[in-house]
Amino acid sequence: MSAGLPPVPTRPRPTRGYGSARWHYRRSLASRVTLLTTIAVGATVALLSLSVYLVVRVQMQQTMDEQLVERARTTAQAADEQAPSGVFVVQGNLLASSDIRLAVLGADGSMQTIEGQSGLPYGDDELQVARGLSQGVLRTVTIDGDTYRMATVPYRSGSAFLLAQETASQQSFLGKLGLVMLLFGGTGVALAGVAGTVVARNGLRPVRRLTDAVEEIARTEDLTPLRIEGDDEIARLASAFNQMLTAIGASRDRQRQLVADASHELKTPLTSLRTNLDLLAQVEDADDERLPPQMRRELIDDVRAQIVELSTLVGDLVELARDEPLRRVVEPVSLVEVLDRSVARVRLRAPSVRFEVRAAPWWLTGEAHSLERAITNLLDNAAKWSPPEGRVVATLANGILTVDDEGPGIAEADRPLVFDRFFRSTESRAMAGSGLGLSIVRQVAERHAGEVRAGSSPSGGARITMMLPGSPVHPDAVPAPEPEPAPTGRTRRQRSGDTGPQPVSVPGEKAGEKSWPEGGAGSPPAG
Repeated sequence: MSAGLPPVPTRPRPTRGYGSARWHYRRSLASRVTLLTTIAVGATVALLSLSVYLVVRVQMQQTMDEQLVERARTTAQAADEQAPSGVFVVQGNLLASSDIRLAVLGADGSMQTIEGQSGLPYGDDELQVARGLSQGVLRTVTIDGDTYRMATVPYRSGSAFLLAQETASQQSFLGKLGLVMLLFGGTGVALAGVAGTVVARNGLRPVRRLTDAVEEIARTEDLTPLRIEGDDEIARLASAFNQMLTAIGASRDRQRQLVADASHELKTPLTSLRTNLDLLAQVEDADDERLPPQMRRELIDDVRAQIVELSTLVGDLVELARDEPLRRVVEPVSLVEVLDRSVARVRLRAPSVRFEVRAAPWWLTGEAHSLERAITNLLDNAAKWSPPEGRVVATLANGILTVDDEGPGIAEADRPLVFDRFFRSTESRAMAGSGLGLSIVRQVAERHAGEVRAGSSPSGGARITMMLPGSPVHPDAVPAPEPEPAPTGRTRRQRSGDTGPQPVSVPGEKAGEKSWPEGGAGSPPAG
């Protein structure tokens, strides 16, 4: 190799089968069905034609050999009986056949032939027959450019009789038979192609109709269900498309309803906010008019409250817009800890309300953030409806969280509707809120395979119950042999040797005050 020459670049070897597979799938399904049908029928016809040709050829060859050997033996025996020694006598019918050649081969290689015929080719096999060392030989020879089938049988002592018959007629017949088989096979392949095309068109006609209907839906966004005919695979596919269209239609309706309700709910705070800001701007622009400090402070507080309300409403809308199911990769969550954080947050918003918590350990697999938001909404709703110095009781036992308040309660007719988006009862229209809090509670509960419902508390107020599946122990913990019964109240862990009841710390109570669960274990004795 010469120095300084750059190496010849080599082309990367293509992956085996990738190009052919890509070419195959570029074709339409109808063309693939037609092609596969044609190939299958063509291969079958070709195999059948070849089998017929080979069977006929072998059968004709075997019959010709049997007849040739029998004729050679008969002729040799007749000549031996009718002619004296040294004289070769042949039947006249053999002499009349132009495709027959006869000869007598001596043990020394000498040959006697019929007048007008040339000698026949021979070899060691024929000499072995003439010398009495073999009972006969049958093989194909070429004489003057023509193909013969030659049989050699013992004749007289020290000689052999050779009989050769031309195979031109047999070859002609086999050639014609091969041509017929070829024409038959070609016709079969052509008919198979036509039949495959017809079958593909008729069989895939429902698929084309379904494809046209789906493309029409994609173009016009008309989610009208497809017409289903029959009960075959195409009907099942159409039924699946209808289910998908129903789900898409329901999702689109929910989206439209959410947008319509959101636009309606956003009008009020935005209008009020704009009015207050316009008023402040006008007063600031006027040189001779000044707002009293108290009124100015009230306007600013009103603007700030409206901004908070607007931010809450936007956050609720974002939470409701999450229509995806709960993720599979989540973490174990202690509902007691979530409840503690929620109570701490709501206590800051409603310092005049007293909260009582009775909680037994409960673990579930889910999203801690969304659970805390839902429980916070429950407590916010209860605090909003509770009177000043009222009491909100939150009880968690066996995965059932119950929140009771001392407000006016929920009307029987409104209980099925309080979890709908933007629903607000007649009494709540004058109060702050967007009507999305309980809707978020229901969505979070359903995403955690739970449920929520509204009822009446023992004090006459509202009771909201949320049920979440889980376990009293950590999902990764080894269960105890004999689990303890669920406590009726949340108590601090007792020290060794302590046997007396432990009070429950309640956020929002005055310093030095403790409360026990009403009717629960460890309640102080009366008097």
